[in-house]
Amino acid sequence: MAAKTRKKKDEARDIRVQAIEAALSLAVEQGWEDVTLRDVAARSGVSLEELREHFEDRADILCALGRMIDKSVLAHVSVDPDEESSVRERLFDLLMDRFEALNAYRVGVKSVLRSFRFDPKQIVISLPHVCRSMSWMLEAAGADTAGISGAAKVAGLTGIYIKVLRVWAEDESPDLPKTMAALDRALGRAEAAVNTLKGQGRRSGAED
Repeated sequence: MAAKTRKKKDEARDIRVQAIEAALSLAVEQGWEDVTLRDVAARSGVSLEELREHFEDRADILCALGRMIDKSVLAHVSVDPDEESSVRERLFDLLMDRFEALNAYRVGVKSVLRSFRFDPKQIVISLPHVCRSMSWMLEAAGADTAGISGAAKVAGLTGIYIKVLRVWAEDESPDLPKTMAALDRALGRAEAAVNTLKGQGRRSGAED
């Protein structure tokens, strides 16, 4: 029974991976805006019925890629963060792991990002998933994501990720030096802003 269940899970994963790779390959060839679910099914060698079992729509294929990247990054994360490093340092390492994992799909992802410039609604559709991914990254870094302050952290990190993603798309070096520099600057500015707000809050409390 366990073997059958494991086999079904492996088959489902294979279909998802095949569909993701097919979709990105087609995005390179004809532009993401012209890729249809029929195209993806034909290229990945599955029926539309099978494709529908795993994906809601085209955008869900991109979300599935994001979930794959999440799992790849989180697979190396301990539930007990290293207390000797700061949250900023841990976030830097986690997000660089994401960008390095994305390198395997670089050409396809770049094609998708180019199409987003001409179809902004695709960004809006994808935004909730990016926010969920960034929430996982914050959790992995040991940051609290509960409440209003947690939502602000997720929103802030999402903005940082999207901004640095544009740099990554143009950073052709295997070591991603431009991406690293952009991410370090962005996280540094965010940390400075948070510290400033905390300082103002402490001064305000002292005056009261």
